[in-house]
Amino acid sequence: MNENISQMLQYTVNKMSGDMKFVGVFYMILGVLYCLTIVGAVIGIPFIICGIRLRESADSFNMYISTNDGSMLERAIERQSKFFFIQKVLMIIALALIILYIILIFVFGVALMGFFSEFNNGY
Repeated sequence: MNENISQMLQYTVNKMSGDMKFVGVFYMILGVLYCLTIVGAVIGIPFIICGIRLRESADSFNMYISTNDGSMLERAIERQSKFFFIQKVLMIIALALIILYIILIFVFGVALMGFFSEFNNGY
């Protein structure tokens, strides 16, 4: 470990990178499971990419701690920012689909109530 970096930072980065690797593997496994269906591949491929970016970021953080190379820190943050960007896009898409789903249920419910009121009035 590098002498110029504080012990607390070394401990925190080591713990964080271990957590990042675990989450990255989890995302990759989840992505592979989503990819078992063709429709699921739309979500699965971004999940796999997220997992890869997170693991790359963790490796770069570890390299920064061991070498104190500023380019490794830049690479780690850049990879982590790509992970968060993909997550942000997936969340926006999910929110849009949830809102669309709620609207469709509301419209379907109103149409169904109208159908039953016409059905009850006609007979």
